[in-house]
Amino acid sequence: MKILIVDDEPLARSRLQSLLEALPDIRIVGGARNGRQALELVEQHQPDIVLLDIRMPGMDGMEAATHLNKLANPPAIIFTTAYDQYALAALKNHAVDYLLKPIKQQQLQRALQAATQLTRAQLQSLAQLQEEHADAPQNISARVQGGVRLIPVNEVLCFLAEDKYVTVSYRGGEVLIEESLKSLEHKFADQFIRVHRNALVARRYIKELRKDPQGRMRLYLQHGEKNLEVSRRHLPAIRQLIRTMAIAGG
Repeated sequence: MKILIVDDEPLARSRLQSLLEALPDIRIVGGARNGRQALELVEQHQPDIVLLDIRMPGMDGMEAATHLNKLANPPAIIFTTAYDQYALAALKNHAVDYLLKPIKQQQLQRALQAATQLTRAQLQSLAQLQEEHADAPQNISARVQGGVRLIPVNEVLCFLAEDKYVTVSYRGGEVLIEESLKSLEHKFADQFIRVHRNALVARRYIKELRKDPQGRMRLYLQHGEKNLEVSRRHLPAIRQLIRTMAIAGG
């Protein structure tokens, strides 16, 4: 059984390693300090189980779990956490595997034997918990050939919905994701604004609003010639945002 340890505390990683080394048929494939590094090591080593700390700087364990589950063959996940009454209640309610620090040998062995991949319902509960008690995710993850690509949210220009997919247009190109525009709008409400039924635009990349030759209002973005039609319904909010940005910019 291949195990990856993910914890930002070196002592916590070392303790888990010692506990695992005392168990039969266990191979530790690595240790990661944060969620981003964990994703890289999972793609590289294909562990059976990830021991994943919840509270980490940067990408925390809940966001990392969401990205990991988009892999073609995601690992089973066991969260490790210090006492957090609300988080523990949520994990228990949705039968998500977890270990409470300080971790005991017998508890670890039982958890490893029972570990399973996260279900869709469990992932949804984790996403809700993160929204209520943590900052918005710092990355968008897209399933690509061979793994998962992480796109920093601060590099995303816009989200465009078409059929059941959403195109993420970012400074490095475009990718498709399977997440609704409504979910993205809720998750990143302070960073993106809706310009019409099928599009969200990053506030930070708005350049100007002007009419095209046909008299339609279009919003032009920084970084390239990207522009999007603004619907009549959303035009007042866009105009107000641009006025606010102009005042803030001095």
